[in-house]
Order: sequence, then structure tokens, then C-alpha cells
Amino acid sequence: MNMIDENKLMRRVAGVHNMRLDGISDVLIRCRECSVMDIGCNRGQVGYEFYLNGATTVHGCDIYEQGILAAREWFTDLRNCQSKFEVVDLTQPKALHNVFGNTKYDITVMLATYHKLKRVMTPNALEDLMLDIGDRTTKYFCWRATSDKANDNELEILALDKVFKQCGLKQIHKSYISLQLGVAAIWGKP
Repeated sequence: MNMIDENKLMRRVAGVHNMRLDGISDVLIRCRECSVMDIGCNRGQVGYEFYLNGATTVHGCDIYEQGILAAREWFTDLRNCQSKFEVVDLTQPKALHNVFGNTKYDITVMLATYHKLKRVMTPNALEDLMLDIGDRTTKYFCWRATSDKANDNELEILALDKVFKQCGLKQIHKSYISLQLGVAAIWGKP
């Protein structure tokens, strides 16, 4: 029998799943019968929250393989939800296309992931990725920054505004209510 080495377990996110939606939780009441993509889904808890609020499709990706395995376990017994969780290295060209094809989603969630990608991707590659994500989003894109770099967060919002304008997404909500997790924003398509 394999036992998980407790020394290898580590905290990977700030807050718990419902707290991570602090400031953008209005999308939960709008997810009934919707498809959701969680970019940087970790262990799938946020996607599970969407399922509990009526989402019928929940997909997610992360580079963290153990998290993806946990997300698959969360969703294994949910018969009324189509789910797919895959290990994806978003720094690679066409990473989402290679795994999820041209699938579009009513709601896309990217919580505390953009700033990590910004550290390791060229600006052009990151813009291409965000254009792809924006094109896949049919209703709402939800984003959360990191709490420790307020000035960078505002620059990220401006960069996302510029990219998403090309995809027909417009910023419709911004929240600073979560002091622990930082700014959050929602872009929507008319």
C-alpha cells in the first residue's frame, strides 16, 4: 500500500475554494447549465464549487500533476457533470488546443495564475495564450491577482483589457474586497 509522504504535501493556494472566489462569486449564480474552464485549477475545488451551483461541464488544467489527479477524483462520481482535468504546460504553444481542441466555455476562471505565467513567458507568448483563452470564453472570464504586488496587479488588468478587447470581452466588474487575496476582475461578452 502506498502512503502519501506527508513531508511532500504542501500548501499550493491562498485561502480555501470558496474564499478564492471572494469578489467574483456573482458568476456562481450565473453558472447553471454552463460550461466552465478553470485555468490553473490546482486540485479542482473551485470547479467543484461551480458544479455545486449548476455547471454541467467543468474542465480544468494545471501543471501540477498530483492536483489534476485529485481533481479527477473529486469529479469521478458526478454523473450529471461532464468533466476533464489534464496536466497542461501553458508555456508551450497551442497548449490548450493540444488537449482541449477548440472547445469554448461559458465561463473561464484564472485565479492567481496569470502572474506566474508572466514570470516565465515572453510578453508575446503570454498575449497569444490570453487571446486563445479569450476566444474560448463565451460569457465571462474571471481573474484574480496576487495580493502582494498591487502595482503589478493594476498593470495586469490593463494588459488583459487590451488583449480581451480583441476577443470582444469587456471588463464589467473589479473588486478589492478581499484583503487577503487581492484584486479580482470579471470580463464579459455582450
